[in-house]
Amino acid sequence: MNLNISGHHLEVTPAIRDYVTSKLSRALGRFDSVIDAQVILSVEKLRHKAEVTVRVPGKDLHSEAVEETLYAAIDLLADKLDRQVTDHKNRVRDHAHESAKRQVIE
Repeated sequence: MNLNISGHHLEVTPAIRDYVTSKLSRALGRFDSVIDAQVILSVEKLRHKAEVTVRVPGKDLHSEAVEETLYAAIDLLADKLDRQVTDHKNRVRDHAHESAKRQVIE
């Protein structure tokens, strides 16, 4: 998996890079077939924004979070992404089981 972290109007320090990597590894570790993830961190006055786009086979998952501090935005983003990845994984799993059930009935 390729993780790309970039910043708009801020420098992405090694501490921020490590924090983003550790927070997103929990969510991205749940799904085996993640192609890549693009993280964009931005600051505008008192608004800190974190966005991520994760490419998985057949779908792109996008989340964004806005908070007063960058670390809070990253935490919120990780929680949102975790829910999206879990929901997507459940949909994929349920869809596979559904087709197996149809074959048994027919």
